[in-house]
Amino acid sequence: MEILVCIKQVPGTSKVEVDEKTGVLKRDGVDSKMNPYDLYALETALRIKEENGGELSVISMGPPQAMDVIREAYMMGVDKGALISDRKFAGADVLATSYTISQGIRKMGNLDLILCGKQTTDGDTAQVGPEMAEYLGIPHVANVLKILEVKEKSIVIEMDMPNTIEVAEVKFPCLLTVEKDIFQPRLPSYKKKLETKDREIQTICLNDFEDKDENKYGLNGSPTQVERIFPPSANTDRETWTGDSEEISDRLVNKLKELKYV
Repeated sequence: MEILVCIKQVPGTSKVEVDEKTGVLKRDGVDSKMNPYDLYALETALRIKEENGGELSVISMGPPQAMDVIREAYMMGVDKGALISDRKFAGADVLATSYTISQGIRKMGNLDLILCGKQTTDGDTAQVGPEMAEYLGIPHVANVLKILEVKEKSIVIEMDMPNTIEVAEVKFPCLLTVEKDIFQPRLPSYKKKLETKDREIQTICLNDFEDKDENKYGLNGSPTQVERIFPPSANTDRETWTGDSEEISDRLVNKLKELKYV
């Protein structure tokens, strides 16, 4: 069984600067980590592999430093990894990102199952997984809560719908995005770190794609543009009041009126 998990390196802090012209996060020099939601997809894939055999790969898109999350995946039990990296991919919106990763996935060979986290902490759109599946022309299910059974040619899952919990059987190849409660992610292994420290990571650039049209990638291939993006302002102002309950109540009411909350 051939399994692929899509992972991403995201900022490890909320204190990230934004390029005012492009609306793109400035990631250089910022502490980074693996997207937390991807850890649940990775744990799901590892358990499926342990129970059914096969090979487990990961793929990520980003600058060269994103190899760190692939190394982390190796430390958890992943067999192979690939990084999609090219300056021409910078500034991609959700649609261009989905298309870019789908092109990278085509370079990974014939896959049975592709797993993604529900969303990323730096984008929160939850759109990339399903859009990749559409570009790849394969069935997909989002909001997967449980893996009920893995069969020879299909997988049976439980998914969270707005008002119901539904069970579906999906034929391979397919793509699933999983919820964070599906499994508890394992910790990286120091032993595996030593074993995999020299393991190769495949790098995929635009020239490796079947579709080399630069107008479909990065800012050029993004039909949506961010009008304005900014970090939230932190308000640490505070006041301490003393007095009896009636005095404090009156002051509270006056303050709410002053702030035009009431």
